[in-house]
Amino acid sequence: MPSVRRKKPYWSGYSYDELLELRFIDLNIKISDTSLMSHIYQLYEELEYRGIKFKPHCWLSDEWFSPDKIPGIAIPFYLAHPKLVKLEAQQVYEVEGGTERSCMKLLRHEAGHAISTAYQLSRRKKIKRVFGDFNKKYPDYYRPNPKSKNYVMHLDWWYAQSHPAEDFAETFAVWLKPRSRWRTEYKDWAVLKKLNYMDELMETLVDRKPLNSKRNFVDPISRMKNTLRHHYNRKRSHYGVNVTEVYDNELIRLFRRDNSIGKYQRSAATFLKNYHNELCDICARGTGMYPYDIAQILQNMMVRCKEMKLKISRFDEDLKTDVAIFIVLQSLNYRQRINHRIAI
Repeated sequence: MPSVRRKKPYWSGYSYDELLELRFIDLNIKISDTSLMSHIYQLYEELEYRGIKFKPHCWLSDEWFSPDKIPGIAIPFYLAHPKLVKLEAQQVYEVEGGTERSCMKLLRHEAGHAISTAYQLSRRKKIKRVFGDFNKKYPDYYRPNPKSKNYVMHLDWWYAQSHPAEDFAETFAVWLKPRSRWRTEYKDWAVLKKLNYMDELMETLVDRKPLNSKRNFVDPISRMKNTLRHHYNRKRSHYGVNVTEVYDNELIRLFRRDNSIGKYQRSAATFLKNYHNELCDICARGTGMYPYDIAQILQNMMVRCKEMKLKISRFDEDLKTDVAIFIVLQSLNYRQRINHRIAI
């Protein structure tokens, strides 16, 4: 990999509040100056090893995506610098692609979309027979079957089940991963037919030039004039839950206002904070909810519990179960506001 001399951005010493006032265009960062290049070069090496000469171009935008008709990959801006990673975690409680492993998983997934676009694979009749019609409208919600053996397991939330195009991209990512043992791991699964077909399909692309090699940039941060604060406010508005809509009477039922309960007088807000990660895991893994939704609900619950000075009055294990149920029920009240989400 070529050596990269990284420049220290002028805003690296800013407070997080000062960062939020900057516009995307003011960040003045180029993907070539970031540590992301090592992951991009790794992706290129993986494609090269498989005999695929086409290399999707990458740029910084506000989220992960591969545009329709453009065989490239948009990478979220926050991965360009450690301080922006911390800001993302502070604002939305999770960082998609924040580790080397998760970043490579997402790059392989988006590369699947880009390769499909570059070689116009969605037009092939067998592709439609194996994966379905890529032109099918994305659903507002999808109801995954965690026990299904018709899809690979790559990104979280059984994402391959959301749409034929995502099924293709997920299958491609599993196929592309170095030292992937997909033949063994999916030996008794129906999805093995898709993986074998992917192997055959990619063989037909070896050393072939792409039919579409456009290198346009869609929504690059170098042209985005909205501020980071506006971006995060809009993101929270789209995915979040309004604090005022949390049912206080349900919180009082879960916890207690009585301060004379004995040894179980810990703050309810502290309880939620201590078990934040565990509750996120219980709800996300068990229901298919997105971790951002769960974290937002928990944050809102902590705010109200602190304001009402609620205490806990039961053993932790018993209370965790009831709190998890409450979170799931709360999500049902808001899911109609969210596009392309998982249905419970």
